[in-house]
Amino acid sequence: MLQLLLVDDHFILRQGLKQILSDELDAVTFGEAESAAEAVALLRSQRWDVLILDINLPGRNGFEVLTVVQRDYPLLPVLVLSSTPEDQLGLRALRAGAAGYLNKQTAPEQLVVAVRQVLAGERYVSKALAQKLLTELGRPAAEGPRHNGLSSRELQVLLLCASGKSVKTIADELALSAKTISTFRARIFEKMALRTDVDLANYARENGLLQP
Repeated sequence: MLQLLLVDDHFILRQGLKQILSDELDAVTFGEAESAAEAVALLRSQRWDVLILDINLPGRNGFEVLTVVQRDYPLLPVLVLSSTPEDQLGLRALRAGAAGYLNKQTAPEQLVVAVRQVLAGERYVSKALAQKLLTELGRPAAEGPRHNGLSSRELQVLLLCASGKSVKTIADELALSAKTISTFRARIFEKMALRTDVDLANYARENGLLQP
């Protein structure tokens, strides 16, 4: 029996994933979690064959779950499924130990292909992410966009700020205090040498960090 753990804070999306995968995979059962804490608890409670993980979770984010998996369950393949385009977070996810990265807008058949590949011990790389990898290989080590120097949580806050969300809204979404979000925001401005929200939004737009 194939056991898949789905970690996403949106119930409807989890139901959609279950339907797609149930139709295409034989003898599959599912576990579900809507937060990083629930995911870690389920990881400790039983064996899983694949973890399908969202990055933007309330509280601890998906990258923190990846860290736990790499430390405690290094043989468990993790397929990251995120609303952020592959060419922006995909490389970071692979470096953190993910076996593959998919955008949530991807076609259902791509999801099935990705799950089958990681089950076979391979990595799944979309065309967009493959192009990003080729670009990075041809770039001198000292070069790269400024947001590469941010931590995973800082990058998450940057994306939410750039999309126009307020500090309070972001704090509620990530289950953190407004003070904590303000601290992350200040670090982002300092690390990236930005001064205003307009600068931040323009940077995100120019570097393809925002979805159309």
